[in-house]
Amino acid sequence: MRLAIQLLLWVVIIGLAYLTFNAVYEPIQFNKIKEKRYAKVVENLKDIRDAELAHKEVVGSFEEDFDKLVKFLDTAEFAVTQRRDTTVLDEEYKKQYGVDEYIEKVIIDTLNFVSVKDSLFKGDRDRYTNMINVPVEDVDAKFELDAGSIKKGQTEIPVFRARVAKSVVLQGLDKELILQQNQVQSVDDINGRYINVGSMEEVNTKGNWPTQYGDE
Repeated sequence: MRLAIQLLLWVVIIGLAYLTFNAVYEPIQFNKIKEKRYAKVVENLKDIRDAELAHKEVVGSFEEDFDKLVKFLDTAEFAVTQRRDTTVLDEEYKKQYGVDEYIEKVIIDTLNFVSVKDSLFKGDRDRYTNMINVPVEDVDAKFELDAGSIKKGQTEIPVFRARVAKSVVLQGLDKELILQQNQVQSVDDINGRYINVGSMEEVNTKGNWPTQYGDE
């Protein structure tokens, strides 16, 4: 009887030790995997932002259709310009008053054109054609991409947003820990349910990730 009780106690002790170990080990492993996946996702979001900002610079608006964004990258060029200040004679003033009057002007000279895809992606087409895909193994999903404009006073200002739910990025991991990620509020982590860049509610092209993942 005494031996049976001792064996039972050992089973309980081992069981508690295992549960304690798992309680510490699982979150550590979860965080390691999470940070690797988040880093890959953030890199793609940065690429999407660069492409969108280039589209706005050249076309004047952001693009919500990813296929059209890719076509733009395939062919678009940045103008390489030089700004110079100069003064010119105001002919109308001289004609009216008979006195020389000079006007200061800024002249923008176009010096050259540079391919957008070469400038941003070093010509790597696979990189920008696949940046819409969530870069996590065994996760078949794409980033949500939206674009439009919001009104500020009398002006329509272009905006865009690219995002993916954390639950998509963290597929296959502990569900309880994923739920905790959706509730996280920390300067060292990504807050909220999504990893995103840009906004459809305000003029903002930043990402919601902390500095450990690079610039916002």
